[in-house]
Amino acid sequence: MHRPVIMGTRGMVAAAHPLASLAGLYILKRGGNAVDAAIATNAVLNVTQPHMCGMGGDLFYLIYLARTGQVVFLNGSGRAPRGASWELYREKGLKKIPPRSALAVTVPGCVAAWEDARERYGTMPLADLLAEAITYAEGHPISHKLAASIAEHQEVLSRHPDTAAIFLPGGRPPQPGDILCQADLAATLRLLAREGKAAFYQGPIAEAIAGTVQGEGGYLTAADLDGHTSTWGQPVATTYRGYTIYETAPNSQGLTALLELNLVEGFDLQAMGPDTAAYIHHLVEAKKQAFADRDAYLSDPEFVPIPVDRLLSKDYASRRRQLIDPERAAAITAGGQVQGDTTYFAVVDGEGNIVSCIQSLYYPFGSGLVARGTGILLQSRGAYFSLDPGQPNCLLPGKRTLHTLMAALVTKDGRPCLVFGTMGADGQPQTHLQVLSRLLDFGWNIQAAIEAPRWVHGSTLGDGPPVLNMESRFDPEVIETLRRRGHQVHLLPAWANEAGHAQGIVIDHQRGVLMGGADPRGDGYALGW
Repeated sequence: MHRPVIMGTRGMVAAAHPLASLAGLYILKRGGNAVDAAIATNAVLNVTQPHMCGMGGDLFYLIYLARTGQVVFLNGSGRAPRGASWELYREKGLKKIPPRSALAVTVPGCVAAWEDARERYGTMPLADLLAEAITYAEGHPISHKLAASIAEHQEVLSRHPDTAAIFLPGGRPPQPGDILCQADLAATLRLLAREGKAAFYQGPIAEAIAGTVQGEGGYLTAADLDGHTSTWGQPVATTYRGYTIYETAPNSQGLTALLELNLVEGFDLQAMGPDTAAYIHHLVEAKKQAFADRDAYLSDPEFVPIPVDRLLSKDYASRRRQLIDPERAAAITAGGQVQGDTTYFAVVDGEGNIVSCIQSLYYPFGSGLVARGTGILLQSRGAYFSLDPGQPNCLLPGKRTLHTLMAALVTKDGRPCLVFGTMGADGQPQTHLQVLSRLLDFGWNIQAAIEAPRWVHGSTLGDGPPVLNMESRFDPEVIETLRRRGHQVHLLPAWANEAGHAQGIVIDHQRGVLMGGADPRGDGYALGW
């Protein structure tokens, strides 16, 4: 393994940047609970991973409450502007919503979800939870990953003066170790620390967000922001070999991972062995069937009826499993986009409370638009809407799009044993499947399961046909066998961004130990005490 399994007994944070993990751990050591630590962790990620997430984006929480034994779901995703519709966009000659445009900006749900979670389950003032993020916004060293992402997306970042001023000082990409100063973002965080979410969705910040979007031809208004609400609900769940797997509910795509697990539960994966051609083939074919269902049914449940119980029934999985040829790849085009920037983190506190959180701007640096004077990058999540009125995820006023964001939590005999997630757009359900299988089918430790070579089926080239993207660390003979079975294999680098950046924590109740893992494909680290 590249990294050791991190162990602790009193609390743990596994996040995609070490300063974020440290901020969450600091809150835990001060007596805060998992929800408090999650907000502090996420706030720092907003500062240190602006290419991955930010207050201008959305989030989803799974929260396990030790005192009740319940898993609750908080939907912190935003809605389309009331003035936006598929008809309007089609009249503009669009077949798809361009992600690097104001047309892709939906209401950011992140800040409301922070405050809603804190008001219901947190114990510390918001000012305490944002303090570390404010410090880092005033200046922190740029990581190699962030520097590389800025350089890669220099053209997008240079389009708008407010964005370029932050990320291209002097007109050039910064180097690793240079200090990134985000003074406007620090001021925004200070205002939120004093006044809470109302300062984001009303007043000067809301006006700046709406004014910036409208100035670039978009439709988001201050009234859209003022009308935003988070939604509390129940996660979706299935059983898998004696475990209960919880995922974030629609409009999240978390259901997709459960469909995959239901399908592969009927195969003897242990007999196949991990990372053999037979094993990979069956998982990939299950992915294709699950994604076909995802695309046929999932969107905003307030607009589209979703037959969750039928889709998750074991009888339905048995019927769908019959469509999988054990020797030949199916010509199913349901693929998805494997590139995308998101951040995932997990928190477990000393009382056994747990947060599993996923947060994103969708594309790297979102729409590329910074709301003037705020330092807030605005998400491009609306680009995931379809403009086809025959599709369930078609754009409608006030609708939430189908979200690639998803987070997981696993229990055994009613007790949580794993909290896990990953970034990676449409690759997320596929990484969930692979890591969960390694953990639950083969008993690997969390770090080994995260570090193992991964595949992701989908397009890495925008609108190109889906292919089986495999990290080059797989056995060449396995790769050739998969090609003979009809898979169009495309090799990725050994530790590929496209394979996602995963984090997770295993809870060992018998020994009273927390074991955390983080992905060497990214900047992540697990920290415990």
